[in-house]
Amino acid sequence: MKAIIFDMDGVIIDSEPLHFELEKELLEEFGGKISREEHETFVGTTDYHMWSTYKKQFNLKPSIEEMIEIKKERFVENIHKINLVENFEKFMLNLYKHRYLMALASSNNKKAVDTIVEKFNLYKYMDFYISGEEVIKGKPDPEIFLTVAEKIKIEPSDCLVIEDAQNGVKAAKAAGMKCIGLQNKNSGNQDLSEADLIVTNFNELDIDILKKLFD
Repeated sequence: MKAIIFDMDGVIIDSEPLHFELEKELLEEFGGKISREEHETFVGTTDYHMWSTYKKQFNLKPSIEEMIEIKKERFVENIHKINLVENFEKFMLNLYKHRYLMALASSNNKKAVDTIVEKFNLYKYMDFYISGEEVIKGKPDPEIFLTVAEKIKIEPSDCLVIEDAQNGVKAAKAAGMKCIGLQNKNSGNQDLSEADLIVTNFNELDIDILKKLFD
């Protein structure tokens, strides 16, 4: 294990409730409506994938780009409501102390990622971070994780991903990486069964547990 790659929403920050709230509100403003279960299937995917699906499904008038931009602005306006996931910071600082490379790979947009990195001073600890806008194919495609491995010059097989969404776990495994599924109740009912290990809190993890995944 040479590098740990974190998803952002639902892993670093407990932001899925805010995403659900803003997306539901915006979709209904434009004339669409979906169930919570349908909404949860988009956790871990890009804004573009979600809003293009909604546009087609409900024949929405605004462009995909317009809807993404409105959601982006509202998310950043509400950033004060977001906290770090319980025990994430302690876990991250321990990895940093042991000099492991760390990166952030989020399906969220670049503005949101940059804002969160700044708000929580993550730039001090993360060797690299990337948003869903900086890749062509979003999760469950492995492109975002393979891009991180290439940028930090680490073989995919030496990387560990921590994800809270089914789409993210699928992307990590498709990239040839080890994966821990973080079952965050705020991320909805996510099937993390493809992960190498599933936990409900960062306090269930330590460096020895992570290393054993690579034995």
